[in-house]
Amino acid sequence: MDQLIALAQLIAERLIARGETVAVAESSAGGLISTALLAIPGASAYFLGAVNLYTTSARTALLDLDPTLRSATVPYAEMMARAVRGRLAATWGVAESGVTGPTTNRYGDPIGHAVVAVMGPRCRHVIIHTRLEDRFANMRAFAHTALRLLADQIGDET
Repeated sequence: MDQLIALAQLIAERLIARGETVAVAESSAGGLISTALLAIPGASAYFLGAVNLYTTSARTALLDLDPTLRSATVPYAEMMARAVRGRLAATWGVAESGVTGPTTNRYGDPIGHAVVAVMGPRCRHVIIHTRLEDRFANMRAFAHTALRLLADQIGDET
């Protein structure tokens, strides 16, 4: 968790300095991305909110995403990030969709597969394969990747 908090601190400093905000949509990370961002004192200056889209009904009800879309793909993660950013009028939207285990998802994606997307003034996605069987280790890896990607996209220009 210390690595997540360190990244969140960096993100917080950059967002606060620029007057920018972030919104999060996560699934397999289970709230770890949001937890890290909210652990930093002063989070209300930059953190607008989050949704945990763990089920098809949640993604439909909370972000009005098409329930037939295949999760854990680039288009899906980008759509999640775009939707949460738009719904909360955030500068940045970050999203994660993946497979933590102990089994594959209904599409057969391997345990440890995830896609992370950041949408904002700059947009980017990352596909990760941890090759880990440990559910919580995958959750941490997915959250770390999301925070690292967000920090990289924000950059250090103030």
